[in-house]
This record gives sequence, structure tokens and C-alpha cells, in this order.
Amino acid sequence: MADVQSWLANDNYISPSLIYSDSSLSLSSSSTTTRSAPSLCADSSFSSVRSSSSSRTHYTYQTAAKPSASHFCISSTKAAAAHISCLAVHGGLLYAVTMKGISVFDPANLALVETFGSGSGWAKSIAFTSGKIFTAHQDCKIRVWTQSISPKLKHQQISTLPTLKDRFHNCLSAKNYVKVRRNKRRLWIQHADAVSGLAVDADRGEIYSISWDKSFKTWKTTSDMPCVDSVNSAHSDAVNAVAVAGGTVYTGSADGQIKVWRAASDGRNRRLSATLSKHKSSVNALAVRPDGAGLVSGGGDGVILVWERRDMDLLVACCLKGHKGAVLSLACVGDLVISGSSDGRVRIWKYGKGFGYRGCCVAVMEGHCKPVKSVVVVEDEGLDGQGFSVISGSIDGEIRVWRVVISDHYSD
Repeated sequence: MADVQSWLANDNYISPSLIYSDSSLSLSSSSTTTRSAPSLCADSSFSSVRSSSSSRTHYTYQTAAKPSASHFCISSTKAAAAHISCLAVHGGLLYAVTMKGISVFDPANLALVETFGSGSGWAKSIAFTSGKIFTAHQDCKIRVWTQSISPKLKHQQISTLPTLKDRFHNCLSAKNYVKVRRNKRRLWIQHADAVSGLAVDADRGEIYSISWDKSFKTWKTTSDMPCVDSVNSAHSDAVNAVAVAGGTVYTGSADGQIKVWRAASDGRNRRLSATLSKHKSSVNALAVRPDGAGLVSGGGDGVILVWERRDMDLLVACCLKGHKGAVLSLACVGDLVISGSSDGRVRIWKYGKGFGYRGCCVAVMEGHCKPVKSVVVVEDEGLDGQGFSVISGSIDGEIRVWRVVISDHYSD
């Protein structure tokens, strides 16, 4: 990162602190000039590549219909394990979930801090709550970890879901077994295929898991972490995405549907409240809008739909098109949507009043050589207009940190 800081100083850069959504995490690099890190495509042997003054690309988007926007890549690295499934920021650290475990980075310079879970199989997703870390895996299990900061940072596994206690309690009765495929039965608390996603509702003390076995399960985050509910046929095909807001759970599937689940009257189980069927292909990604007014979904056909809540219904308010491949990941900040796609690009979209049904794409970030599997947004309140960072990860193990500045001022 030293080379980044040197050219920041030489060019009189403004350097307000980047404030992450997790308040314990901060970065300090921003600029009124745009630059980009060199692509890792040319030489994949680099373990870490950072931006330099000799390799700069300037992106500016100013039209009558769009806000003023600019972006640049401030750093990039290549994870030791290829195929990043998920990125998350928590406790001042960047977690990269990969096919060989979880890598932990310092997001300020993408220095590797630790790796854990290397013997736990292909990891698919990660979630944080109640001082615990939950990871979803290809082997049908959810693993639970704790983090110790003394004497040095270490993540230790403390349990696997379902727990041994939960399995023993349920295995004594035949009615607790369900048919998962021909001539094969499992306990209703067990997933029968890869666990593809996790979402946490901290207010209810619950974590939700989805799977390629078409099911969706609810677990308590208390000390014994029991499975309290399971919808074994939540969809007619693999469940790819899950999101939660205000006690409502949303699931997206390869069957092209989004289903809305609300708590039943007993407060324990989930009941199907609505089915949204506007996508013409698989639903791969979901993100809850920050204002709580709706949802954003991404499909296998490259289409992103912005859903708006009206009374108890969810209606399509905006349709965003531009990706040349499937939308694989989504994140929201303000009235902006950030999307990662199999076309290797990260796009930033603006929607809402004045942008019509189609919305508009205000930035296209290029540099990844492979599909972008995950994006995460880090907010910054230190600039006029809207400034934030986007961290993107692709299936070849590359991670990029992008600095984005979007002004609310429009060109004539």
C-alpha cells in the first residue's frame, strides 16, 4: 500500500477516512483523480498487485441523464485458493470464502491475516451474529466459529449444524425423517445437498440457511443452536439466494421464482406469504434495499429487478439491463445498486424518481478476467456527494478494491 500512499501524496490527493458499515473498520485513500490497478490477467503468478502511477485508467460518466461518476481501483490481490464464493466485511476484516476455506484480509492493503477452515470442504457463504461466525459448505453442513484476538488472531471451530445434541434428540422418532431422494431418508434438520447461502436476523436471534436440496431452514443462534423450522420443498429447484429484512425472509431459486416468507402466528414457523415470478431465468442474487422499501434481485439472463413495497405487495419498480452475462451478486447503498456478473464486470446503477422504469448505469468497472461472484460495499461519509468503496471477488481468486465517487450534480 506504500506505493499507493506515495502517489496520493505527490498528486495532492484528498484523503478522508473511509467509514465501513462496520464502524470498527476504516480505510484512508481517496482522490479527485482516477487511477486503476493493473489487471492480473496478464500474469496470474502475482500474489499481490497494487495500483501504480504508470498504469492508470480514467473513467468518467457525465450525460444529461446520469449523475457525475468516477471510479478507480486502489488495490488488488489474488487469493491462494481460486473460486471466491462470497466476500464479507466484519470486525475490521475482509473475509473471502473460497473453495479451500476462508481467507481473512486487512482491507486497507489486502494483506493476508489468516486462513481457516481449510479442511472443511468447499465454503459457499458466511454470516456473523452473537459473537459467532457461521459458514455454509458444499458437504451439506454449517460450521460455527469463534474469533480470539489473544495472543494473536485465530478462528476456532466450536460446532457443526445440526449439532450432535440436535441430531440425537430427533433421531429417536421415525416421524423426524424425511425422504430426500429415492430410497434415501434424512432427519428434517439436515440438508441433503450443498448449503448455498446464509442470512441472519439478529433481532429474532435466528439464522436462515438455503440449499441446493430446495429447502430453507431456520436455526436459533442461542448456545445450543437448534433447528426450529424447515421448509423441505421451498422451491422446485435449487435455492441460490437468501435475504432477510424486518422479520421477512426472501429466497431466490433456479426455478426463476422469489418467495416471501413471514413468521406464522405461533412466531416459530415460516409461512409462504407471496411468490414473485417476474424473472425469466434463475434467480442468483438478492439484496434488501437500505430504505426497507423493497428488494433487488438478479437473474441468469443478466436482468436486475428493483422491487418496491406497496401496502403488502411487492411490485417491479425498475428493470436494469446491461450485463452480458448472468448476474451473480448484488449489493445496495442508498439509491444505488452494485452488481457483479459472469461477464467479468461490476456495474453501478441508479434508480428512483426521475430515472424511469429502466434506471441508468452510472459506472462500469472492468478488470476482472473471470465471473464476479461477490461484491460488498463499504460506505464513506467523508465526501460531498456519495463516496464509497466496492470490494469485488471473482472465481479465479482475484479481489479488487474500487474507490467510487458519485455526485448528485447532473451535467447539462
